[in-house]
Order: sequence, then structure tokens, then C-alpha cells
Amino acid sequence: MPSTSDAAADAGGKAARFEAQRPRLVGIAYRMLGSLSEAEDMVQETYLRWHRTELAEPAAARAWLTTTLTRLCIDHLRSARARRESYVGPWLPEPLLIDDGAQAAARLETAEALSMALLMVLETLSPRERAAFLLHDVFDYRHDEIAGVLGTSTSNSRQIVKRARDRVHAGRPRFAVSDAERVRLRDRFMAACDRADLDGLLALFAADIAIASDGGGKAQAARNVVRGADKVARFLLGLMRKAPPGTTWTAARINTEPGLLVHIDGMLFASFAFDVADGRIQGIAAVLNPDKLPSGKI
Repeated sequence: MPSTSDAAADAGGKAARFEAQRPRLVGIAYRMLGSLSEAEDMVQETYLRWHRTELAEPAAARAWLTTTLTRLCIDHLRSARARRESYVGPWLPEPLLIDDGAQAAARLETAEALSMALLMVLETLSPRERAAFLLHDVFDYRHDEIAGVLGTSTSNSRQIVKRARDRVHAGRPRFAVSDAERVRLRDRFMAACDRADLDGLLALFAADIAIASDGGGKAQAARNVVRGADKVARFLLGLMRKAPPGTTWTAARINTEPGLLVHIDGMLFASFAFDVADGRIQGIAAVLNPDKLPSGKI
């Protein structure tokens, strides 16, 4: 019979093995759910199940943890989608407010595939498609590993990944946009809003730009997506005119990309993330729901 000290050492070693996997697990869960707070709940539930489980081989830990977490996220996402059908206005992912891209990589293992624009496209996938795409294209899992997670065949895993990738690329084709270009457009956007410059905004926008505002029924926001350069520009300038004294705009890193934060009397009120391609702003994701803003800080 193992001694108390041996049992404590085993428990400590098991906890250490889990902590070594935590950044990857949080990274998978956040991209699956679009919410850091929900992701950490799923990781905690995975830890509790891990603590009660005995594995014959320590090397099996990575596969067991990934499978357990992903299946928890799939189940949670299915129930969350039912709740989102009654959500007030557009539902947007919870923004991560990040000052240092390296910090994001440490917390979520990799900064790849963190943009708000991509997370919004991932919302169009089924939970299994989303899991397969993320595990394969972002976290470099093999098809046989993904098959084990999803409880399917390797050939079916290939089909699921291909179908998901095709839908992601159709929803948001890949464009190479430098960080400097994103900063330039962000700063010009902020200056045009400050000057109430309609023409300045129109010069930055793609013709079919869309802005989605997530207030969740807890902050005043547009209930529908606003589309078209002229409508979006006038919508934003209307917001500027209605802004109370004490409103400030500051540059920030949102999901590792240049974005903006809006404060009113020093309190965080909204975050703005930009989808950029071909030298223009293609889309804007504005999160105003107060439940999402504080918990999205890193």
C-alpha cells in the first residue's frame, strides 16, 4: 500500500503534467467556444475528471486530455447555440484584450487563429467541424488522433476537416496583411471618427463592409448588422455625435490584432476589432456587452 507521502507525490506529479498541458487546452477551448470564461470552465471540468482518472501510461495524458476537453466543448457548444438563438442582437466572441502578442501565445499556446474575424467564421461550422478544423489546422493533430477524439474513422476525419476548411476559406479567404497595415488603417479610422470625417471613413471602407454590435441586451447596440460603406460610416458618425463627455478612444491589441477600446469616464465601454484585406476595412466587430468585456482581459 503506497504511503501518504507517495500518494501526495503522485498527485503532485499528475497536477504538474496537467499544468504543462493547460495553455494548449485553454487555446483549444477558447477557439471552440469563443469565450475565455467558458473555456476556463471546460478546462477546470477536464482537470476534475483527470484527477479522478488513472492512466496506465503517462504518455497517454495528452490524448486523454484533448479528447475529454474537446468532447466537453462540443456538448457545451451545442447547448450554447440553443441559447444564442434567443440572444438579443448579434452574438460575437468574447474579445481578448492583449497588450503583448507573446503573452497571448503563452496563455493560449499559439497566437494563430485568434482573430475575431476568424472566430466569427468558425461560428458557421458545426461543433464537430469546428473541433476537427482547429485540431488539425491550428494545433497540428493527425487525422488518426482527431478520429479518436471524435469517435470516427480516419477517412471520415479527413472529410470533416476538408469540409470545414472549405467553409472557412469560403467565408474568409486568407489574405496576408501586415501588422503595420492594420495599425495604419486603425489609426486612420480613429482620426476620421474624431474629425467626424465622412469621406475619410468611406476611403477606408470596403464597399460591402459590415459592422456587428454585440450588446447582449445589456448595453445599447444595433439589433441588426449594418451593411454597406455609406450606412456604416453614417452609423458610426451618429454614435460619435451621441457620445457623452468623457468618452475616449485608445489603441489596443484585441485578439493579438490592432483594435480600439472605448472608455466612458475611465470605464471600459466597448471594444472594436477590424477585419482587414486588400488595404480596406472589410468588417468591424463591436462588443459592448459588459459581461464579455471584463472577463476578456489577460
